Amino acid sequence: MTTSHVIVGDGIAGSSAAETLRERDPDADITVITDEGEALYNRILIKEFAKGKLPEAPISIHEPEWYDERDIDLELNTHVTRVDSDGHEIHTHTGDVYEYDKLLVATGGTPTQLPVENSDADGIHHFWTFQDARAIKEHAAEAERGIIVGAGLLGIDLAAVCGAQGIDANYLMRGNRWWRYALSEDGAGIIHDALEENGVTPVFDSGVDRFEVDDSGAVEAAVDPNGERYDGEFCGVAIGLTFNTEWLHGSGVERDGGVVVDEYMQTNVEDIYAAGDITKFQDVLIGAQAQNGAWGSAKEQGAVAAENMVADDEAERFEWVSSYSITHFEFPFLSFGHPTRGDDEAERKYSDTEWRRLAFEDGQLVGGVLIGDLSQQSKFKQLIREQRQVADQKEVLLEEEVDLDMLEDPPEAN
Repeated sequence: MTTSHVIVGDGIAGSSAAETLRERDPDADITVITDEGEALYNRILIKEFAKGKLPEAPISIHEPEWYDERDIDLELNTHVTRVDSDGHEIHTHTGDVYEYDKLLVATGGTPTQLPVENSDADGIHHFWTFQDARAIKEHAAEAERGIIVGAGLLGIDLAAVCGAQGIDANYLMRGNRWWRYALSEDGAGIIHDALEENGVTPVFDSGVDRFEVDDSGAVEAAVDPNGERYDGEFCGVAIGLTFNTEWLHGSGVERDGGVVVDEYMQTNVEDIYAAGDITKFQDVLIGAQAQNGAWGSAKEQGAVAAENMVADDEAERFEWVSSYSITHFEFPFLSFGHPTRGDDEAERKYSDTEWRRLAFEDGQLVGGVLIGDLSQQSKFKQLIREQRQVADQKEVLLEEEVDLDMLEDPPEAN
């Protein structure tokens, strides 16, 4: 009897799952459903496209022929409206019904809109899809003044677009520094200096109280909670994602700021799995539930989910140390693991553009941020994978060249 696999979402998680399913189950029926109008593309590269640094050609990863060659049914521009988990059926906005034996939820999220006046005005952009990038690139090429909102990893991409396109921009941040949950003032200061060198001015203890629009309804300024007004006809907002789980209402699938899965990518509902940004997964390396939006993590989750879908069992665990890099400045930047977690930390600044911060939880290294020198990242990831107790040996870990042989093993328990 032929097995039917349905994947909702064609990002890297869904696509990775589809590829793995076909490799493991050559005779299965595989359907990929996505509400986007184009097949898988590289979300990492669309920021370079929006900056005007890349043409469209290298960004697409899969052409429709890729799916045809693997006998995978790709349904574009299709919205899933609900899932009948008892009947093992997916229902779409066109009235079509897809039966499944195994279902993978890989729908990711949608950028969250600011809950302020005129937040949907023309000229206010959110950066997530290739279509978003096209609109941003076109508008940025003709704009002179900009406003960026969202002091995190996606916000910095919008700030970089302004810098690359010659827009004089103000970057409005609610706290006293960029990505304050993972960086100290020393580390963030390196980023602030680089932003200013690119024509983007960080504005701290700010934010947006409301947007002002002109007579045509296009944004012309942002007013912050302090009453300060910032002119700008180009505005980029990146304040997080709202996960696409509406269609799961009534399915019984547990949701808690995302879809809850175990280390095998299984939800609490039989035959339903999830992968990618949308998952709140059991991270076996830190022994806690976690979320991660990195490309590599989503790809691995998709493959692990597929292995378990085919095996119909707990065949493979998701065990991964993620990383996320920023390439907008003269120096490299990389975060790894879970840099915003922890009950202890250590940091050191080595030069004007070199800095390191490590985060620890219950004695273990759980994540960190490297600026300027990324050469030690594999050693830190190894320590996370080994779950070693190293928080009491910070000096060794802060050496420019880390010698893991210098780390002492914890005393054995009596």
